[in-house]
Amino acid sequence: MASQKPKTVKAAEPVSRPVSDETILKVAKEVVVKFIEVGRLSPGNFDETFHSIYKTVRDAVRS
Repeated sequence: MASQKPKTVKAAEPVSRPVSDETILKVAKEVVVKFIEVGRLSPGNFDETFHSIYKTVRDAVRS
C-alpha cells in the first residue's frame, strides 16, 4: 500500500465587505455594556465614552 500525503487546505482569502453603520453601533453597544458590567463605565461619563468607543470601532473597520 502506497503512503498518501495529506492534502493541505488553504485558508480562505478574507473578503472585504463594507460594514454598515448599524453593525458598528451594535459592536460599540456591546463594548459599552461589557464596560458597565465590569464597572469601568458609569452613567456620568457614558456620553463621552460611547462616542470614543464608536469612533474607535468605526475607524478600525473602515481603515
